[in-house]
Amino acid sequence: MKKALVLAGLALASVSFNVWCQEWRPGNRDWASLPEIKRTKLALYLTPQEALEMKEAQGNKVLFLDIRTRAEAMFVGMAGKVDALVPYVELPDMMVDWDDKRSTYAVEPNPDFIKEVARRVAEKGLDKNAPLILICRSGDRSARAADLLQMAGYSKVYSVAEGFEGDQAKDGPKAGQRVVNGWKNTGLAWSYKLDKTKAYFPLR
Repeated sequence: MKKALVLAGLALASVSFNVWCQEWRPGNRDWASLPEIKRTKLALYLTPQEALEMKEAQGNKVLFLDIRTRAEAMFVGMAGKVDALVPYVELPDMMVDWDDKRSTYAVEPNPDFIKEVARRVAEKGLDKNAPLILICRSGDRSARAADLLQMAGYSKVYSVAEGFEGDQAKDGPKAGQRVVNGWKNTGLAWSYKLDKTKAYFPLR
C-alpha cells in the first residue's frame, strides 16, 4: 500500500508544478469552471478568505498545511494561520537537474509527504475524517496532493484554489507575474518569519 501511494505521488507530482493556468479572478467560487489542473477527486475547494474563516472558526479541529517547498516558504513567506509546512515536492539537496518546461531547477516528490501529514494529524488529535486544508503556490500542487491524500483514506481534503502567490497574469505590464489572485494578493496575513515548530525536516 505504501509503495502504491509513493508511486501514485510520483505520477501526480509529474503532472503538476509546471502547468500554466488560466486566470482565475479573486474570490471566484464557480468551481464548475475551475481549470482542470486545479480540480480534485473530492471536489472540495476554498478561496483564501474561506480557508482563513474555516481555520479561525474551527481552530484545532482543522489542520491547515502549506505544501510548498521549504525554499518557497523561506523566500516567499508563509500564511500566518498555517499549522505546518509539509512539502508535496522538494528541491533535491544537489540541484543538478533542469526542468525545461518550467525553465527552472527540477523538483522531486517528497517521499515523506503521507507520513508527515499523518504525524501532523496525530499531533492535533485528529483522524482521517477531520478537515484538512492544503495551500500551495497557485492551486495545482494542492489539487494533486489532495488526490494523493484521498487515496490514502483522508475524506475531507480542501484545496485553496488560488494558492498562496496566485496565478500569473497573462498579459499587460505585469504579464508572467503572480498578481492575479491568491492569499498574498488578497491582503491576508503572512510573514517571512518562520516558526520552527511548523517547519518540515526530512524524516529519513
